[in-house]
Amino acid sequence: MKLSIVTTLYQSAAYIDEFHRRISAQARTLAGDDYEIVMVNDGSPDDSVERALALHRQDPHVVVVDLSRNFGHHKAMMTGLAHSQGQRVFLIDSDLEEQPEWLARFHDRMDESGTEVVFGVQSNRRGGLVERFTGHGFYALFRLLTGVEQPDNIVTARLMERRYVDALVAHREREINIGGLWVLTGFRQVSEVVVKQASSPTTYTFARKLSHLINAITSFSSLPLVLAFYLGAAISGTAGLFIAYLLFRYFFVAAPPDGYTSILASIWLFSGLIILVLGIQGIYIAKIFSEVKQRPYTIVRDVHRIPRDEARQP
Repeated sequence: MKLSIVTTLYQSAAYIDEFHRRISAQARTLAGDDYEIVMVNDGSPDDSVERALALHRQDPHVVVVDLSRNFGHHKAMMTGLAHSQGQRVFLIDSDLEEQPEWLARFHDRMDESGTEVVFGVQSNRRGGLVERFTGHGFYALFRLLTGVEQPDNIVTARLMERRYVDALVAHREREINIGGLWVLTGFRQVSEVVVKQASSPTTYTFARKLSHLINAITSFSSLPLVLAFYLGAAISGTAGLFIAYLLFRYFFVAAPPDGYTSILASIWLFSGLIILVLGIQGIYIAKIFSEVKQRPYTIVRDVHRIPRDEARQP
């Protein structure tokens, strides 16, 4: 098969029909009749899966992967990629903020550059000042703490060669940060500047973004644990110097320390630091706990696919 288009469905009912029409037109231009559109229902609370199944009954190119519940955007994308069969795979969101017409641009860029991956980046991040500031801070902090050179303002849309996709889905960790995995998988990658539209309100609240940042950093780096060690060493060193100063005053200056304010402040400070360090360690222990259980990161209820031989029959 020449081409696979992979997308996820979550509160996507309003966009599915137009997305299918536009992406099908692009796929036919590039691959003729040799393509598939893999739609992964990530436990959407609306009637997204019913609409997708209706398209599947009308169009044999549509493949519906129905997950048993909501597992999250990144895990749903990885599941869709694992079920794709094309020699080139175009990953894109279905809410039309990312344009289906980008497929032709990405295809031409891949042919020109000879790379295995063409991915989209926004020249200017969408949203207000706070949204842009926090977005820039996320990428800067992620690069600083992990050493993974993830570009700023990447989008979901990317065109990938089969060998890259096979290498990507070979990662089997349960706590997935797909942006980091895109970079970590390697191969030759080139960016394409795009402009996203604003077609729907974001489902990423501040709490989800903060959780995403913590998960991203702890999934790719042990540096927070190293920093916790150095923090503890620095605190112990300064505490030792302060104790030496108090002993000096007691034995040579005859001025015993007075007051409880410094004691209370010290207890408060060190108690908070101990809890902070234990919390960092706890996050890593929780990840180890999740990984050693070897649970699948998604569970597929059904895969609705018409075999290619049957699809070709009149």
